[in-house]
Amino acid sequence: MQFIHKRLLLSLLLLGASSMATAASCLPLYSHQFTTLQGDKVDLCNYQNKPILVVNTASKCGFTPQFDALEGLYSKYKDKGLLVIGFPSNDFKQELSDNKQIGDFCKLTYAVKFPMISKSSVTGPNANSFYKQLIEKTGQAPQWNFYKYVILPGGEDIAVYSSEVPPDSSEIVGKIKSSLK
Repeated sequence: MQFIHKRLLLSLLLLGASSMATAASCLPLYSHQFTTLQGDKVDLCNYQNKPILVVNTASKCGFTPQFDALEGLYSKYKDKGLLVIGFPSNDFKQELSDNKQIGDFCKLTYAVKFPMISKSSVTGPNANSFYKQLIEKTGQAPQWNFYKYVILPGGEDIAVYSSEVPPDSSEIVGKIKSSLK
């Protein structure tokens, strides 16, 4: 019996050490966990060695049809390591009022399957902590909805694209493809 307790204690200690090592190895830019509009959890630490396309979205914007291209990129490259992640925001006064409405709109109008994070701010003093880090690292805050950041593995190379640059443009796709499996 005493042997079983010692073995269980050793297993728990090793499990705890493994978890701490994982947390310690997560780069600061990726040390963020989010909840999607559907209630799923997304831990960016799991994507620090993969390319990520980050975009702030709004359901009632002239750039909203970019959801089609974003979903197309996600469908085409997700199995090769790409994470497309959307951040609904009302910073530019064009987003629906709650997460359920946003989720229904994205699903029913554009068949969005890539992770859409719960509504938050992406600019100014109320910006979520991830966007604050993106802005600090790039020196560029979103100027409008559908502003894009391509984060290459390791987080040191981050390219910023204005709303006018389509997600499936040769600029963005070329940047992403350089880091796919």
